[in-house]
Amino acid sequence: MILFSEKKIKVHPVLTGVIISSLILFACSSLRHFFFQSNAYDLGIFDNGIYLISQGKEPFVYFRGLHILGDHAAYILYIIALFYKIYPDIHWLFAIQAICLSLGALPTYQLSLQAGLKETQAQTLAFVYLLYPLIFNVNLFDFHPEVIALPAILYAVLAARNNHILGFIISVFIILGCKEVLSLVLIAMGIWLWIFEKKRRCAAIAIISGLGWFFLSTEWIIPHFSQAPPIAVGVYSFLGNSLFEISLNIILKPGLVLSKILTLANLEYLFLLLIPLIWGLSWRHLTPLMGAAPILFLNLLAENPQMKNLTQQYSLTIFPFLLLAIIANLSTGGGWIKQKKWIILWSLICFFALAKYGYFASRYLQTLDNWQATREALTYIKTQNPVLTTDKIAPHLTHRPILQLAIQGREQTDLEPFQYVLLNQRHPGWPSSPELVIELVNRLKNHPDFQLKYHQDDVWLFEQDSVLK
Repeated sequence: MILFSEKKIKVHPVLTGVIISSLILFACSSLRHFFFQSNAYDLGIFDNGIYLISQGKEPFVYFRGLHILGDHAAYILYIIALFYKIYPDIHWLFAIQAICLSLGALPTYQLSLQAGLKETQAQTLAFVYLLYPLIFNVNLFDFHPEVIALPAILYAVLAARNNHILGFIISVFIILGCKEVLSLVLIAMGIWLWIFEKKRRCAAIAIISGLGWFFLSTEWIIPHFSQAPPIAVGVYSFLGNSLFEISLNIILKPGLVLSKILTLANLEYLFLLLIPLIWGLSWRHLTPLMGAAPILFLNLLAENPQMKNLTQQYSLTIFPFLLLAIIANLSTGGGWIKQKKWIILWSLICFFALAKYGYFASRYLQTLDNWQATREALTYIKTQNPVLTTDKIAPHLTHRPILQLAIQGREQTDLEPFQYVLLNQRHPGWPSSPELVIELVNRLKNHPDFQLKYHQDDVWLFEQDSVLK
């Protein structure tokens, strides 16, 4: 990737693209956070849990009400905590996410060459990867561990095709550690590797580890650490009250399943998912999509519209298998568009049409009217004692054991445990309202132990004297 000669050093175009993309994505997510556009759900959850791990404390996310492993059994967070050991800063998450999202271009390039594509074709596919709108958009949606699985999936396939067992095992370990549902991806990918790629050893590793981790995480780890069933049970509650019942009804109630899948919302979702890559897909070479089938099916089946767009992380692990399908098609001379310039042009058109870069000129600027006041209020919080605050401010205060959110359903929260209460009446965040903030402010004004520490531009900071004493 880096070529040395007597006169100069040449950096490979794909590596250059990965570096530039990583820097852009990191800058965008950092700027979004700087504008107080990050959310407690999910950035605050992961930052709080990882910080507590790095401090040797139990990673119980107070405002989420569970141990971090009770969320999605993401043991990869314990590895990320090593960076927090060096210096605890939320920007580690932005950097890791930006690098991982961009890094997938490298195995895409390598897989293309491995399949017999020309150098120019391989480079083109790497840039198609970087320009896929989901890459940019997911980077703006807080932080999610499954971004780490994206390049790991591609490297797993590369390792399997090269018969590199150790590399495949490492990739599998990374994938499973990102989210429990990715075990289904591994099972499906293993079946594809067994039937179509004839990579029996890697296939067996993927299937066995996927099955084992799925049952271990959903039947023991998540229920043990959350005292509740996996989140998927709530998402698909229309099919049953347990994973077993949901799985059974998927088979026994095909009419109900089809009624959820055959919708206009799903048609729109498939259009958005495929249109940036439609030029390289062919029905003759769709077998790699077997690996994406479980996640795609779950997204189509869900009633939650957030699982059917190109702005959130739910479609991320479908993307590498779409790329593999394109590589398979191009390797046989297929493809609706063959010239590099037209492929890049199409990718650019789709990027500018579907990427959410416009947020920086619209919704991300909505909180600037009291941004300075919020920054100043934060400087008055001197300790790591408990804080009650709003959704948007929470990710700036997650390096403490106890953090609670002033949101709907918690209007009567006991104020006694908190040393600080920081509220933004003008921009209360989700799910809250100015009325809820005003009610809390009035309670605090009448509370004998709380004193108004700061008030400017509808930003309120109260401090409890009794905690200090």
